[in-house]
Amino acid sequence: MLQVKLIVTGDDFGYCPRRNQGIVDCFLAGAVSNVSLLVNGSAAADAAKLARRYNIPIGLHANLSEGSPVCEVLKTNSSLLNQDGFFHGKMGFRTALSKGLLNMSEVKQELKAQVELFHELTGHLPPHMDGHQHIHVLPEVRHVFAEVLEEYGITYTRVPVEPGLHNCDWIPPSLMDFYLGVEEDSFNTVDVFTRHGIRWPDIYIGLSTMGKNMSVSNIWSAIDTAIVEFLSKAPSPAHPTPQSRTVTIELMVHPGYPSVPPVGGCGEGPDDFSQSWERLHELQTLIKPELQSHYKTRNVQLCSFKDL
Repeated sequence: MLQVKLIVTGDDFGYCPRRNQGIVDCFLAGAVSNVSLLVNGSAAADAAKLARRYNIPIGLHANLSEGSPVCEVLKTNSSLLNQDGFFHGKMGFRTALSKGLLNMSEVKQELKAQVELFHELTGHLPPHMDGHQHIHVLPEVRHVFAEVLEEYGITYTRVPVEPGLHNCDWIPPSLMDFYLGVEEDSFNTVDVFTRHGIRWPDIYIGLSTMGKNMSVSNIWSAIDTAIVEFLSKAPSPAHPTPQSRTVTIELMVHPGYPSVPPVGGCGEGPDDFSQSWERLHELQTLIKPELQSHYKTRNVQLCSFKDL
């Protein structure tokens, strides 16, 4: 029987006390097995303490798009900042990058500063590092990101290519366009990450199951679709019999109790995403007993990156 190792990663740990509490509640309920820390989040120090207290596996959610940098010298007069002195935003970062306005040495400086702050907060280097709003797979950034991971010996990352995404007709066109952009960027990143010796799970899921689209059945159909597609790939010399091997999956989730302004955020206060009822919907879906029992009957073992 196929062994499935599933990493359920709660993103945006450190964003605000209510997001922290929601993610911890999910971990204690066995619904989340791993977290990704925003070191520039307003509750990052608290999040690191919670991870220590409850022994929660924790990695770094590198952030170049929301709030303020953590590198002191970049807090004023940096290409990474808009006229208000904050990062350019999810789409603003992409626009600035496409116009050639971002200095890659400053990107590297900030990524290294975030790794150092993570180490300071948690007492260890991150076993995995991904990008807030998928900035780590963008052109140019992907090279710098890979260099930083290799320099610090960080083995694992996330490559957000979701099997079956194209068939998800419930995703609105504007969001699908963004997702397909992320997918294309991810395909173009594979060779770069591989050259730097960086690894990632066999399967990524999390775009089709986000927010209001999350349900027990959606999570399961996404997992099933992905496994079928993975096993249908021609056997390679490295994996001659995929049926007898372990398949690793990362499910990206954003559970929490919705942020209440002005508390939270990464320097600018909490955004609409974190204030949304959809954060609570994700929390309530993930802790459902039928999801947990599904895992058991399907030989799915929840784990973290350090268990791979």
